Amino acid sequence: MIHEPNNTDDISGSGVRIPVVDFARGIALVAMAIFHFSWDLEDFGIVREAMTLEPQWKYFARTIAASFLTLVGLGAWLAHQNGLAVHTLIRRMLFVGGAALIITIATLYATPSGFIFFGILHNITLSSLLILLFLRLPIPVVTICAIITISAPWWARTPLLDHPVWWWSGLSQITPKANDYVPIFPWFGWVLVGLALAKLFSNWKVWSRLSHVTLDSHISKLLRFFGRNSLIFYLVHQPVMIGAIYILVKNQFLTGF
Repeated sequence: MIHEPNNTDDISGSGVRIPVVDFARGIALVAMAIFHFSWDLEDFGIVREAMTLEPQWKYFARTIAASFLTLVGLGAWLAHQNGLAVHTLIRRMLFVGGAALIITIATLYATPSGFIFFGILHNITLSSLLILLFLRLPIPVVTICAIITISAPWWARTPLLDHPVWWWSGLSQITPKANDYVPIFPWFGWVLVGLALAKLFSNWKVWSRLSHVTLDSHISKLLRFFGRNSLIFYLVHQPVMIGAIYILVKNQFLTGF
C-alpha cells in the first residue's frame, strides 16, 4: 500500500493516496458537475422545466451521491485502519464541516426557500464521526448495519421526528424542501457499504494490488487531480458554471429549447 501525505482538500478524508480511488472520485465529481450543469440550464430556462426531476435524472443524482459516500467509507478505512488518525479527522472536520457551514449560509441568503441545511458535505462531516463506531466491527456486522440504515426510510419513519430539528435524520414523515438534502438515513448506509468493501479489500490484499495501478493517461491524470482536490472542485464548479451560462445567455449564445 502506498502512503502519501494527506490532502486536506479531499472530501473523503483518506490519508492514503491510491490512484484508482482518486480516479473513481474524479469520475463521480464529473458526473456531479454534469447533473448540476443540467440543473443550471433548467434554472436559466435553457432546457424544459422540471427536467432534472424526471426519474432518470433523479436516479442519476442518487447514484452520484451513493458513489461519493461509498468512497467516504473507503477513505475512512484507509485513514484509520492502523489506529485513529486524529490529525486527519480534525482537518476533515475543519475543512469539510467549514465548507458545509459556508454552503448553508450562502444558500440561506441566495435561495432561502430551499437552502441547504443538510446536504452532501453536512452528511460527510457527521458520517466521518459516526463511522468511527464501526471501524473495528466484523464485515458481516457492518454489512447488516448498512442494510438496516439504507432500508430504514421505508419502515422506520415516524411523526416523532417531524420537528425540523430532526430532519437531518431522514426518518421524519416530512420531506423538507432543500436544493440538496442528504440525511443520515439512508445515506450513511452507503458509507458503511464503503467501509465493508474496504475491509474486504484488505482481507483479499486488493489494496496492495490497486496501489500499483498508475492510470497515467492525460484524462486519467486530470480525473485523479480532481479526485485529489475534490472539496475545491465541489465548492468552485457551481459558481464557474453559473457564471459561464450567464455570460453565454447574456450574449445570446444560449437560448431556450
